[in-house]
Amino acid sequence: MRPMRLDLAGFTVFRDETTIDFTDADFFALVGPTGSGKSTVLDAICFALYGTVPRWGGTRGLGNALAPSATEARVRLVFESAGARYVATRVVRRDGRGNVKTANAGLQLMPDGFDVTKLDTGLSPEDLGEVVAGTPGEMDEAVLAAVGLPYEQFTSCVVLPQGQFADFLHARPATRQQILVNLLGLGVYEQVQQRATGRAAQAEAKLEAVDQLLAGLADIDDATLERATEQVARMTELATAVTAAVPELETARATAREVTQALAALDAELSVLDAVRAPEGTAELTQAVAAARATADAAVDAVSLAEEREEKLRGELTALGDESTLRLQLRSYADREQLAGQAEALRAAVQAAGAEHDAAVAALAQATAAAERAEAELAAAFQAHEEAKTADQAAALRAHLSDGDACPVCEQVVARVPAVPVGSAVARAVAAGKSARAASEAAKRLVAERDAAARDLDRVLVRTRAEHDGIQARLSALDELLADAASAQTLRERLDEHTRLRAALDEAATAVRAGRDAARRARGTVDAAQERLRTAWRHFDGTRDGLARFGPPAADRDDLAAAWATLAEWAQEQARQRRSQRDGLATSVADAQAATRAVAARIDGIFADAGLPAPDDPVRAATVAVERAEAELRRLVERREQAAELREQRAEHERQAQVARALAGHLRANNFERWLLAEALDLLVDGASGILRELSGGQYDLIHDKGEFFVVDHHDAGLRRGVRTLSGGETFQASLALALALSEQLAGLSTTAASLESIVLDEGFGTLDAATLDTVAATLENLAARGDRMVGVVTHVPALAERIPVRFEVRKDARSARVERTGR
Repeated sequence: MRPMRLDLAGFTVFRDETTIDFTDADFFALVGPTGSGKSTVLDAICFALYGTVPRWGGTRGLGNALAPSATEARVRLVFESAGARYVATRVVRRDGRGNVKTANAGLQLMPDGFDVTKLDTGLSPEDLGEVVAGTPGEMDEAVLAAVGLPYEQFTSCVVLPQGQFADFLHARPATRQQILVNLLGLGVYEQVQQRATGRAAQAEAKLEAVDQLLAGLADIDDATLERATEQVARMTELATAVTAAVPELETARATAREVTQALAALDAELSVLDAVRAPEGTAELTQAVAAARATADAAVDAVSLAEEREEKLRGELTALGDESTLRLQLRSYADREQLAGQAEALRAAVQAAGAEHDAAVAALAQATAAAERAEAELAAAFQAHEEAKTADQAAALRAHLSDGDACPVCEQVVARVPAVPVGSAVARAVAAGKSARAASEAAKRLVAERDAAARDLDRVLVRTRAEHDGIQARLSALDELLADAASAQTLRERLDEHTRLRAALDEAATAVRAGRDAARRARGTVDAAQERLRTAWRHFDGTRDGLARFGPPAADRDDLAAAWATLAEWAQEQARQRRSQRDGLATSVADAQAATRAVAARIDGIFADAGLPAPDDPVRAATVAVERAEAELRRLVERREQAAELREQRAEHERQAQVARALAGHLRANNFERWLLAEALDLLVDGASGILRELSGGQYDLIHDKGEFFVVDHHDAGLRRGVRTLSGGETFQASLALALALSEQLAGLSTTAASLESIVLDEGFGTLDAATLDTVAATLENLAARGDRMVGVVTHVPALAERIPVRFEVRKDARSARVERTGR
């Protein structure tokens, strides 16, 4: 696995969108201050592939993926593995309750030639190729197939994080063995053993099936084949004999058919000739037609007479005049008499209404004069009241004066005050005014009543005069209408005559309709009689046409009975002539049928001799018998050939079963996988021992014994020590030697997609002294110079970083970490 490009957004310290392009970085270093986010880059690579990071402690630390206060983190890794290019994407989100879950995960196989530098930095979900995995659950299997390593082995051999650099060195033998199995693809041998066992079982099952088929192929020996061949010969002889006899049978049958058909034709002619008989009642048909025609003519004459009488009555009725006009004139006489009486009554009513109206007008004049007098009296009473008030005021003033006082009105000295009169003139004036007002109001009411009565009588008079004038106008109109009319008596006589003529006309019309109905029935009778006659002639013509092949005589078209008599006599003569020929033809039929039966019996004997039933179609039966015998022979030959093929298949299946069982036994018995693992471990330890010797200045060699790792300390008389007794610096040297050996040597031995195309070290290079650090740097340079491995280190040691051509400097501010590429 070789990383090509890494895109981050919201992932731990990388809050802002960040892209790291590893495309041409064969040897690089991630540098920066402690805590800036260098190791987070390696975390992102592991997270994109496996959904977890070693220092998180498994999926339970998924919340660590989110940057502070961020609700979403996105990581996208483009990488190459075994020549194919993939893109892995993971998205995690925090929901409203604070839970962090994986929202999306996918792996896509990118098309060939895709330029990763053209990817956008927004981590958009555009289609980047074939979808290999589309859910988090599908990612584990898909990544394992693409990278070739599970998570634990990936973090032990490819990306070596802090604190786990020595995992492969300190791993238990069984764990280390499984890592090597996956790296080298040695599990294929176990699969081979399993498939060999399966193929052996399949071959044995096929062997058993072939044995069952062979058991079902009985009766295919040489004797059976000889009997089938003889049957074909016998059936061929049968077909030859039948083929020779059938033409004779066909000739006899043809002769029998001919004479039988001739006899049947003669009998058919006799049947037709004997059936010629004149129908009953033929002579009466012509008479019935003549009688019906006479009746129809009489009915037509009766209708003509009835129509003449109806027309005459209609003319007389027209001469009397229009009946509605006569009735209108007669009704006008009655209306005039009624209107004249109404006019006389209205004339009297007009005179009475006029007299009553005149009286009402006189009473109104009287009431008006009385009202005027009452109004004058009311005015006088008002004047008297005013004068009384003045006098009364003087009396009131006088009551307060004494002789010699000044008058309050004129301010003159009153020498002697007059005596005050007894009683008040104002009271008398008020009483007189009230009486005058009551009389005036009564007079006004009387005027209003008499005025209303006069108006009502005036309206009655006007209405009565209008009605009288209207009746007079109607009388004048009736007089003009009746000026030229006959008298009322004459009109009544004409209407009576109208009624009589109308009744007579109805009787005449009824007679016409009855006559016409009778004429229609008579015509129907004529048509029916003629149709019966035509039907009889059609029957005669049909019978004669049926005898046309015999040449019947001509028919008299004027006499149906005579025509039938002539035809029947001729048919009887023809029948007599044919009966004289029938006996000889019947004898020929019997002879031909006997000859046919004799030939058929001979053919049935041929089939009986061959053990076959008598057939309806000898030729077909013989052909079928030959085909069946030949088919049986072919089937027997095919079954013999099938048995031979099955025997060959059985031998092949038996051989395959033996080979598969032997291979499975060898792989199981020889522990081939264990031997290969031991060889691979030997190669790994030899390579790592050489690297460790260089790193330790010749002090240490690495060896293994029964799966456990040891170092040989040449500075201590070759003492063998367990790797767990090494110091921190020594452990780093040993672990680095193993990691480099894995990357450099074992990839060439792998047979699967697992390819150690890169190695990234995240470990404390600061613990090394200058000489050891120089040795490590030189070793990494040599490894990177080969060009088939990407080598990356995470360090904050300037001396090491300066010797690496490509550097990714990681810086962090208060908001987000950033990555900047420096160097070549």
